Amino acid sequence: MVISLRNVKIERPRLLVGSLLAAVLVIGGFVVWQLSADSEAGDDGVDAVLEDPQDRALPDDEFAIDPVPDLDGDAFPEATLLDAAGNEVSSTSWLGDTPLVINFWFSTCIPCERELADFAEVDAETGEEVRFIGVNPLDTVPVMERFAGERGVEYDLMRDEWVELQTGLGVAAFPYTVFVTSEGEIVGQTGVLDADGLRTEVDALLEAENRA
Repeated sequence: MVISLRNVKIERPRLLVGSLLAAVLVIGGFVVWQLSADSEAGDDGVDAVLEDPQDRALPDDEFAIDPVPDLDGDAFPEATLLDAAGNEVSSTSWLGDTPLVINFWFSTCIPCERELADFAEVDAETGEEVRFIGVNPLDTVPVMERFAGERGVEYDLMRDEWVELQTGLGVAAFPYTVFVTSEGEIVGQTGVLDADGLRTEVDALLEAENRA
């Protein structure tokens, strides 16, 4: 399950395109009822068929938005965010020391809520090997800190108030997590993760870091 971000308030005109991207409604799981009446083969009393959504392919649309874009090998984008104290922070200032796990979330996103406790657990396990950062585009600082704190989160929380980092990464659905080496190379990105899935991704990140 993914949550699409809608109605984001943009205060910088140059980010209009980014706000439109963030407002895209991501196609999730769907079920379609197909009415049918087969008079030639014999009517067995069923006049509606429940299709398996996995049997239906999405349209081949060159403009379709992938909720988890493939960014492997790309450079981590520069963007300006706000820390909990309201100070401006450049995303590239996070680079240089340790690999990064950057998780996009907000409090009313149900799968984001479920993830946070798992992210807090794995963050505690990795110690100083990996730096976890939470990025929130919607909540106020008090809501962001209270909500994350209640789920055990102790890593840094940032607000993407101008949607710059979200736009730079092409994030169209939440939750979203990107894995970045200390040198700024993106080596993975995912949607919803549980603790075991996150551990697997962190192991892959550390392997990529050691190869660099």
